[in-house]
Amino acid sequence: MTPQAKLIFISSLLLGSTITISSNHWITAWAGLEINTLAILPMISKSHHPRAIEAATKYFLTQATASTLVLFASMTNAWHTGQWDITQMTHPTSCLILTSAIAMKLGLVPFHFWFPEVLQGSPLMTGLLLSTVMKFPPITLFFMTSSSLNQTLLALMAVLSVAVGGWMGLNQTQIRKILAFSSISHLGWMTIIISYNPKLTLLNFYLYILMTAAVFLTLNSIKTLKLSTLMTTWTKTPALSAMLLLTMLSLAGLPPLTGFLPKWLIIQELTKQDMATMAVMISILSLLSLFFCLRLAYCATITLPPHTTNHIKQWRTNSPINTTTAILTVASTSLLPISPMIPTII
Repeated sequence: MTPQAKLIFISSLLLGSTITISSNHWITAWAGLEINTLAILPMISKSHHPRAIEAATKYFLTQATASTLVLFASMTNAWHTGQWDITQMTHPTSCLILTSAIAMKLGLVPFHFWFPEVLQGSPLMTGLLLSTVMKFPPITLFFMTSSSLNQTLLALMAVLSVAVGGWMGLNQTQIRKILAFSSISHLGWMTIIISYNPKLTLLNFYLYILMTAAVFLTLNSIKTLKLSTLMTTWTKTPALSAMLLLTMLSLAGLPPLTGFLPKWLIIQELTKQDMATMAVMISILSLLSLFFCLRLAYCATITLPPHTTNHIKQWRTNSPINTTTAILTVASTSLLPISPMIPTII
């Protein structure tokens, strides 16, 4: 892909996200989502590999269906109430359809089927965009309509997402699929609290972006896509592998790392809302995600040669660690001490 084409696609991504985030009318929000979809498709399929073409096709069909449902929900609401404003979504049927559409956009259970396959067929940097930037507009629509969404449906999808995201990630050997199921699990945590404290959902999303970007950039630096390759990275970049260990544990939500901060605040908020049973349930289910993140951390640092993998040992490189990766990695492991300040901000 030429630099000019890449610049056009990145600019279109930023434009589409900005249009959706800043719009009050459903038509402009829908247009921004469509611009985003059309901009990311060439970046998914740029390798011209059959797996990449398959991923782009699956992504296009799923996102087109979700966008159609968003338009249908907004038209149904306008038909009954005369309102096209995003915050005036009041008709119950329209709210139900909109919840399903945004869940499909994000990859929440039971609409999660496309996300691991698309991430597996995409390059690492495109996977980073799919996991972070492409989820920002749908999360914003969730935030703007949170007061009118069906809380029971959201709680059900959230618990299923945490359960399925943890369960399906257990037997994976491809790192991109593991990160996809980790993303589904994190989205469950964001969804369960959005009706009660939407700002806490945004805080969780920002920290998720921070940790996921650190993991993807680290994997891109060490050119690793599967567990058998990850087992040989310690001899190549020991410092980066050690920080990858901490970042993965933070992504799993292990105290005293940054990833524990949003989970702690969400459990606290659920307890205040008399949902202690739900808090206990998702806390126990999140142990599944902790297990496969521990597995990644184990393969990255503790499994040292000689071992039983048949992969060729990679040569040590002298390339310096990217400054962005270093900053994101430090931030994704050491922000827990600022947690007392968070409730006063949000």
